[in-house]
Amino acid sequence: MASSTSSVITLKINGEKYTLPVDHRTTLLDALRERLDLTGTKKGCDQGQCGACTVLVDGRRSVACLQLAVAAEGREITTVEGLADGDRLHPVQQAFLDLDGFQCGYCTPGQICSAIGVLQEHAAGWPSAVTGDISPEAGPPPLTADEIRERMSGNLCRCGAYVSIVRAVAQAAGAGADTTASAGLEAETKEAVA
Repeated sequence: MASSTSSVITLKINGEKYTLPVDHRTTLLDALRERLDLTGTKKGCDQGQCGACTVLVDGRRSVACLQLAVAAEGREITTVEGLADGDRLHPVQQAFLDLDGFQCGYCTPGQICSAIGVLQEHAAGWPSAVTGDISPEAGPPPLTADEIRERMSGNLCRCGAYVSIVRAVAQAAGAGADTTASAGLEAETKEAVA
């Protein structure tokens, strides 16, 4: 007896429920873009390597091209379209706008969703590969430029807006006032200009 290869699922996206039939092989990315017209999430490499399709699933970063839509049923999905509060942008969106954290804008939705995930992970005390002291009692490490770059390394920008992206993440985190992060960013800017 052959099993069915499709299901009717309900996805909760940006606070709204969407019910749709999907083939079991449909990725969350394709369901968002092709079935629900939520085109803010971009299809870049379609292999989980560029981060353009990053969304938040239950508040954590996820590359939508590698997640099956059926596996996302019952989870809270947030795309770039669901971040603003009416006309008021999310602080990360505002920081990207204020500091030109984009050029062509193709990777920007994934960068923004990833940055929100990064800030939540950092606040929870999760270490990165460049974190010096990873003992639980150390708490969150300072959010330096190196920490931001490492944590955002899964998101590629073809235009090379990385310096502005790091600044935007630092501003959104309130780390712009942190002397360690600020000093590192100032030094980078001087080197880039020279």
